[in-house]
Amino acid sequence: MPRKPRVFVEGGVYHVYNRFGSGEPVFADPDEALEFIELLRFVKQRDGWTIFAWTLMSNHFHLAVRSSAVPISRGFHYLQGRFSQRFNRRRRRTGALWQSRYQAKPINEQGYLDRVILYIHLNPIAGGLAERPTDHVFGGHREIVKRVCNPVIDVDDCLLNFGQTERAARKTYFSAIRQGCRELGNEAGAAAGLKQILFRQDRDLGRTDAGPYFDELGRSAGPERPHLSAEEYVARCASCLGVEVSDLVSGSRRQDVVQSRRLIVTLGRERWDQRTKDLAHTLRKSADTVTYIQREGIRRRLEADAFRLRFENLDRQLVKIED
Repeated sequence: MPRKPRVFVEGGVYHVYNRFGSGEPVFADPDEALEFIELLRFVKQRDGWTIFAWTLMSNHFHLAVRSSAVPISRGFHYLQGRFSQRFNRRRRRTGALWQSRYQAKPINEQGYLDRVILYIHLNPIAGGLAERPTDHVFGGHREIVKRVCNPVIDVDDCLLNFGQTERAARKTYFSAIRQGCRELGNEAGAAAGLKQILFRQDRDLGRTDAGPYFDELGRSAGPERPHLSAEEYVARCASCLGVEVSDLVSGSRRQDVVQSRRLIVTLGRERWDQRTKDLAHTLRKSADTVTYIQREGIRRRLEADAFRLRFENLDRQLVKIED
């Protein structure tokens, strides 16, 4: 029986985790752990994730993540798939690396998110990998303690779950971590002192994501996007952009046509649930060409302000048509 497709909410917060098949201790190799972390950084930037907590254990990972308008399914499909490909190539092995699809549990309450953050950062203690939370290298707790120059975690977003100012939030967070260590029977972790951080000059915390649609959990309350056929989607985009569909499906290399193709393909794949093969058929291009157009569009969205503004404006126009 085929698996049911999973539904993800724009701006939803999730506890995501997965394990290697047969409990293989892949992340016990620091080089493999670092490879996974670099892929995670790339997907986070590309798809606009906010990461509240993370940890890599020897045979599995945990993440607390907030998605953007790009469904997290796309990011985790890339993250796990690309890591598997590279791992198999390095080890000259074949077959599935992960035990199953990743698990993604929605987080809909503030108290639940607090508990998930603490659970993830205490996981190395519970699993016997470290005596103190700061001893575990591959996790977000060290980043909150400012032991890492280039954190994966969005520190302010994490701390905002524990207080509105840095000093108050850190005090509450560290107190909860110590209490968690005590409950796990780990007195060394419970006794860890962090006074040098707590007594720095205080400041108000602020979210890193300045998107327009956030509720008290920082989740998006953005618009729903109905499913459109590829033909209807391309036609609506062409109308909004002021180009002809006949130009889009032609071999024209005119700059406005090339730019429009990039916008249509990238937005369709990232936010409007359009499949590569359907866009390829509608635009009369090969699937490989559409994939290349999307890669270029993602790069420009990340690097070029003008392209990003047109990308967001096209999305708003399409949503307005539905309203």
